[in-house]
Amino acid sequence: MARPVWSGTLSFGLLNIPVSLMSGERRTDISFRMLDARNNAPIKYERVNAETGEEVPWKEIVKAFEYDKGSYVVLEPEDIKSAAPESHDAVEVEGFVDANSIGPQYFEKPYVLVPAKKAEKGYVLLREALAQTGKIGIARVVIRTRESLCAVMPQGNALLLLMMRYPQELVDISEYNIPEGARGDYRISAKELEFSEQLIETMSTQWKPDDYQDEFRERLQKVIKERMKAHGVVKREEEEHEAAEGTTTNVVDFMSLLQQSIDRNKRTPAKKNVAAPPAKAPAKKTTARKATKAAPKKAPAKASRRKSA
Repeated sequence: MARPVWSGTLSFGLLNIPVSLMSGERRTDISFRMLDARNNAPIKYERVNAETGEEVPWKEIVKAFEYDKGSYVVLEPEDIKSAAPESHDAVEVEGFVDANSIGPQYFEKPYVLVPAKKAEKGYVLLREALAQTGKIGIARVVIRTRESLCAVMPQGNALLLLMMRYPQELVDISEYNIPEGARGDYRISAKELEFSEQLIETMSTQWKPDDYQDEFRERLQKVIKERMKAHGVVKREEEEHEAAEGTTTNVVDFMSLLQQSIDRNKRTPAKKNVAAPPAKAPAKKTTARKATKAAPKKAPAKASRRKSA
């Protein structure tokens, strides 16, 4: 059974709905392992020092930012934690916008919000309110140590959480050579446009997702099955993992919380831009950064010949 990627609360105004974040996609790529052709043993990937050729243990590995070619600044764990947001257990909705006001390029990855036990009322309340108003919630969520922009929207009986890209992550299309101007500038006749529209009409159909399959994957799976029958396989037992149960909630007065949220928003000016990342206040104490300049390149010592597995 699928396990939650993240557990916490979905909050808007003063309402908090305990939820679990479940993956909304299923990767169907076929992955391969690299083997030694001499004895079919798996090949290991090891962490090797580029200068000495020796393997580096995990405890000796540090994170660094390469600010110039061959020049690094080493970051301590405290440095990274100081930049991380404080809230890790809430999807905090900062505002609601029209569902059709956001371009498709902003959406990245889907998740399904699943309510915890006894949290169904708040879940359905938000779902129905979004469906009636045609709005979607713009929020932030912290998964592991990264804060991401996301959208909360209704889809049938479910609430989806779609990971979003920040504007800084998108390429401005004006950087590319895109044809501009009217059709007359490209000598497109009215008859050509009419025929194109007729062709689109004749090819129009209903969207049926099941009609579209990954044909390459299906053909590759067929080849794999044939190889398995011809050469046999090695089986191994799979461990079963039980999904963690969500937290429960007490009965809450939704009308009171909604009224308080509305009153609070009337007194507080609306945010100018809910999608822009918040400015971080500089930390009072900064950990000393270690700036290291790469040593002149030496001829790398030959790595000792490793025993084959």
